[in-house]
Amino acid sequence: MSSNETPRGPIDSSRVPRYAGPATFARLPRLDEVGTADVAVVGVPFDTGVSYRPGARFGGNAIREASRLLRPYNPAQDASPFALAQVADAGDIAANPFNINEAVETIEAAADDLLGTGARMMTLGGDHTIALPLLRSVAKKHGPVALLHFDAHLDTWDTYFGAEYTHGTPFRRAVEEGILDTSALSHVGTRGPLYGKQDLDDDAKMGFGIVTSADVMRRGVDEIADQLRQRIGDRPLYISIDIDVLDPAHAPGTGTPEAGGLTSRELLEIVRGLSSCNLVSADLVEVAPAYDHAEITSVAASHTAYELTTIMSRQIAAAKGVEGK
Repeated sequence: MSSNETPRGPIDSSRVPRYAGPATFARLPRLDEVGTADVAVVGVPFDTGVSYRPGARFGGNAIREASRLLRPYNPAQDASPFALAQVADAGDIAANPFNINEAVETIEAAADDLLGTGARMMTLGGDHTIALPLLRSVAKKHGPVALLHFDAHLDTWDTYFGAEYTHGTPFRRAVEEGILDTSALSHVGTRGPLYGKQDLDDDAKMGFGIVTSADVMRRGVDEIADQLRQRIGDRPLYISIDIDVLDPAHAPGTGTPEAGGLTSRELLEIVRGLSSCNLVSADLVEVAPAYDHAEITSVAASHTAYELTTIMSRQIAAAKGVEGK
């Protein structure tokens, strides 16, 4: 979209009720309806890499359904993201559910195609396995990227049952492949039991800093966001959010819940505090609606994706010299 074109936004909810019509993200147009997009919201319905409860393959559509209630103006960031940049729903990347290695290759190739159009990606998982091919694709465009990883778990383990590609291993693989800037890596919201202290030692050797959920509670969101901004600097940033970073009270619909997590308010405020960072793409994974109640998890996920999309839209508009909020 050029700076002279007006983005096509969501369906007008004063004319068509929110519960009617196709469930695209935030009721935005499909990518094939607008041709190109500045931000492509894309689903990856894949959960073959999970180690406990399955079901995240249905997460993307659950988030889309919950996003019907999102509105065009974001007061928390004083921006109308869908007016600042063309945001569109790019549908789903269909990956082989019976072959993880093939699925990883398929996801990477599809991400290459989307990023090749100039779009940034807001990906809806799916399990956390998908972060690896997405990071590979982003690194082809930007070089090694800074990573903020919001999760109850480290996801830097080596293998599960001899499998290198699972939802618990993507960031170890990413470090090994040299696609992350190891001077700017951080986990946020980690908690719960580990297999041993060696897990933390290995993680530190890879370059990760850790902000636990207890740190967020004790120090507060403003201080944590400031710490993260300083660690990231002006590097290209990728944000990967596992919805289990939230306490099960705020996100019961996920595969590996851990007690003592962030509130949805804390997560949203930390993300908003990163609005000055150079966010090149993001993912939100591990929503498993079969374990959800009253859309608690998918509502939290849709609002988090909305904040991430707003950040990208604001930065795209600023780069194009587009005025307005």
